[in-house]
Amino acid sequence: MASKSTTPSARNRTLIVVESPSKAKTINKYLGDNYTVYASIGHIKDLPKKEIGIDFDNHYEPRYEIIAGKEKVVRQMKKLAGEADRVLIATDPDREGEAIAWHISNEIEFAEKPVFRVLFNEITKNAIIEAIGHPRQIDYNLVRSQQTRQGLDKIVGYRISPFLWNVVYRGLSAGRVQSVALRLICEREAEIDAFTPQEYWTISGDFVTPGKETFRAKLVKISGEKPEITNSEQAEKIANAIQGRLFGVSDIVPKVIQRRQPLPFTTSLLQQAASNQLGFGSQKTMRVAQQLYEGIELGPEGATGLITYMRTDSTRISGEAVGQAREYITRQFGEEYIGPGSPGKAGKNSQDAHEAIRPTTVTRTPESLKKHLSADQFKLYELIWKRFMASMMAPAKIEQTRVDVEDHEKEFVFRATGNRTLFPGFFRVYDDQQELDYEAQKSTRDEVEKEQIVKLPERLSLSDALSLLELDRRQSFTRPAARYSEASLVKELDNYGIGRPSTYASIFSTLQERRYVELQKKKIIPTELGKDVSTILVANFPELFNVKFTAQMEDELDKVAQGDDDYEKVLDAFYRPLEAALSSRKADPVIPQNRDAVLCEKCGTGHMIVKWTTSGKFLGCSDYPKCKNIKSIATTKVKPKETGIACPTCGEGHMLLRNGRLGPFLACSNYPKCNTLLNLNKQRHIEPIKAPPIKTDLACPKCGSPMYLRSGKRGPWLGCSTFPKCRGRLSWNAIEKEAREHWESVMHDHLAAHPVITIRMSDGTPVPMTLPIEDIIMKAEEAGLISSQSGQETEVTA
Repeated sequence: MASKSTTPSARNRTLIVVESPSKAKTINKYLGDNYTVYASIGHIKDLPKKEIGIDFDNHYEPRYEIIAGKEKVVRQMKKLAGEADRVLIATDPDREGEAIAWHISNEIEFAEKPVFRVLFNEITKNAIIEAIGHPRQIDYNLVRSQQTRQGLDKIVGYRISPFLWNVVYRGLSAGRVQSVALRLICEREAEIDAFTPQEYWTISGDFVTPGKETFRAKLVKISGEKPEITNSEQAEKIANAIQGRLFGVSDIVPKVIQRRQPLPFTTSLLQQAASNQLGFGSQKTMRVAQQLYEGIELGPEGATGLITYMRTDSTRISGEAVGQAREYITRQFGEEYIGPGSPGKAGKNSQDAHEAIRPTTVTRTPESLKKHLSADQFKLYELIWKRFMASMMAPAKIEQTRVDVEDHEKEFVFRATGNRTLFPGFFRVYDDQQELDYEAQKSTRDEVEKEQIVKLPERLSLSDALSLLELDRRQSFTRPAARYSEASLVKELDNYGIGRPSTYASIFSTLQERRYVELQKKKIIPTELGKDVSTILVANFPELFNVKFTAQMEDELDKVAQGDDDYEKVLDAFYRPLEAALSSRKADPVIPQNRDAVLCEKCGTGHMIVKWTTSGKFLGCSDYPKCKNIKSIATTKVKPKETGIACPTCGEGHMLLRNGRLGPFLACSNYPKCNTLLNLNKQRHIEPIKAPPIKTDLACPKCGSPMYLRSGKRGPWLGCSTFPKCRGRLSWNAIEKEAREHWESVMHDHLAAHPVITIRMSDGTPVPMTLPIEDIIMKAEEAGLISSQSGQETEVTA
């Protein structure tokens, strides 16, 4: 087998460098002793964190440095490269992976060994051996495209963010793609706020056939025109006119329709389906998909990759996979279920660098793997497997029958539509009609509504006399455009050609981390801060933060990747207009919130303008500090939300979801009697209650204060007791062995004295810690632990 020792050697071997240890482990089992597989653990170099890192006077050349903490990884990699006969770099098969490969090749250049790039679209034995047999040179065009993206994002971040600091407050940030996504969210919210609902009524009738079968039909015509019923009086008047009339079947129109099989998953479609069907956020979907791609332990079979590469915008399927699917379909369902094959062309904005996302082997059914997978892995694998199989199957054939019912005076026409499946086709494996309807719907403005399908009577003929059993009058109101969900935001960005497979997952999470948006009942709502930031950015840089320009920049990045455009040219065309706009706006920024500023009643010369702090906003005189007049602003503030979680400390209170200066957190309702707090992580999962730190007699290497000892995922670690004032850390392995053993013993006793506390719902069941807090609240509402919450009240804040 390939080398697996803790201090690997590559002497007289081929060194294969991958990104992740789990991928290295999977690949290791397929290769013999002629190979050593080593993981770089992601990027090894990046632009500097605390500066822009781009030389504007030297063709915009980026300046990279080794990422802090990666020095040991790089040293080991250099050692192995020096020993090896040749080096194959097998980082992820996308632009980011190409850039990582380029950095690695530069670091091991000194070894003067042959260095090649190999692409693993799937982590299976055949795919790996095939890829190793077809190495290529690093594609510098792809590297340049990734550098261009990184350069554009850095320029926006380091040039626009300070502008926000001056106008709003320090610490805010802007992003090239994220700020456009925020604009879409805020504009949709403004549209919803401006919407005025219109009342309308519908009338349906329950009709009885001569054979005593009942079916419901909807009123669709009055005297040949579509009914427009706007109030209860009209509805009642029409209902009275209908009562007492004789009705009969006036038309029966059957037609056979084909429901085409769905496309296999692209990254965008996978994230949307996982959000809609499984409730997964984009980041969770990609994290679980990465695990399935890199390899799962399958008992005696060992670690095996279960899906193809999960960052793709193509719906293309390899001939081998199509053949394998057809064999399986024939065996399980019959030849008549075989579909036309590969779904064909990639979309307009597709790079088409990889296949669609599919199982590496269709014979590995979800049920056969269930015992080897976590619950989340199983759900996502089942979704991918079923979707791929459906895409390879025949269309479904449905007979759709329209029945019209008319009164004897031919004034009122009622209509019912019924479906009958003639041939199920792909519905045998994938029959989520709501998801299919959602994908077929191009617009994200409307919620998916099922067409009203009724069960028609078995025996129904033209001119059959019908009895009107009952009339149903129903009041409704027109609805505004739907708020974005994570799924529909990804769909909108994909429709516009903004972002690429590798960026979708981070867009929403970044906006959430910056406190520009919140997720309420799976809908994205901009915060007051998010609205203000978006308004200011769009007012000052309308050409930069718009959909069309951002989509054009994605096209430019694609051209750089194809060698049709130049890194320097693209950055220069972006940077110069931006600098010109910034220079004019720095001295005189446009702040729409202050357009109607009133004169200060105290000094009579200044104006009362909006000013921001991390705690909110207020009105202050523009002549500050000469005039210190300030006023509060009435703002809509989210009130604490019930969660259905019992306080784990006092047992009397319950945990409320609150928003603080640093973001959302959970606090006991018995405060100040009980001051229990529970933090939320970036995925908005509840952080487990940790044992308090141990104060040691070890001195902080930075300030000399005592160090705190804590237990972490990777074992004990030491941090300064004065954090965040001092961020000093001490390596656990740097202290003497006797001291380590002493403090390990102390930690053992300390953890025994502070056992892990199980956080429970108010009914005693454990809190599902892997769910975002919004999902926990939703489940608590469904279980009746708490009542449904409107979530907002108006408070005056200064």
